Amino acid sequence: MHAVTVRLGAPPQVADVGLGLHGTTSLRDVFRLPDLWQLHLYRYSAELTVAGAAHPIRAGYVSLIPPATQVHYRYRGRSEHLYAHLRLPEIGEPRTLPLMQDAGAEMPMLSSLLLQAVAAAPKSRDRAAAEVWAALWRVAELTPPASPGGGHPAVASAIAYIESHLAGPLTVPAVARAAGVSHNHLTRLFHAETGDTVVAYLRRRRLARARHLLRESTLSIPAVAAAVGIGDLQAFNKACRRELGRSPRAVRAGAVPVAEMRLAIP
Repeated sequence: MHAVTVRLGAPPQVADVGLGLHGTTSLRDVFRLPDLWQLHLYRYSAELTVAGAAHPIRAGYVSLIPPATQVHYRYRGRSEHLYAHLRLPEIGEPRTLPLMQDAGAEMPMLSSLLLQAVAAAPKSRDRAAAEVWAALWRVAELTPPASPGGGHPAVASAIAYIESHLAGPLTVPAVARAAGVSHNHLTRLFHAETGDTVVAYLRRRRLARARHLLRESTLSIPAVAAAVGIGDLQAFNKACRRELGRSPRAVRAGAVPVAEMRLAIP
């Protein structure tokens, strides 16, 4: 077994969460949990075999194993990992991800979330479930979901970078570097997959966020402009008129034309 399918549309039911210690009395463990998923964040090197498939374990790796699956661990000595045993409600879109992944830069955050779940569990199972749910989403997003057309991972990386940096200065070369491809290659990939240029997508998403803040918050118009990375008020006014069909004050005052629907998240 190399991949699992999960649905994360609702919080899990956490049966147990804690710090597991193995490899002190035996260098092998064989077991299964008939009704529970296993989430493990490893701090050691070992080997895991699941349904005949071998998975090397390294410090910083994370695994998610479905219920009723027998696992074989081979340790090299004292071995500690953070774990959660849980039930996943069958709610939400299915996501397929590797059974074993390198958490990479997400390792500190995943460790923090699981440690918070461990601390919360004796007092509040709901709080522990919330922390584990957040960890599960981060594990699921270590591997970008494939689009129906088999989208290029560089485009997914570029979109994720844009969405998390809308308030700051953004250039196409910076987005391309974050996506791990050249400027020209990203431009071709992005247009082929989305029908947009990178600049057009960025402008559209900034104005979609501006529309939301103008309608739903009491932030001043200069603060809204700054929050979407357009520090110059004249430029912000022009962008609103071009993308939303009216001035920022008019957007705040009432409904926006139906044509603005093109600003919806793709």
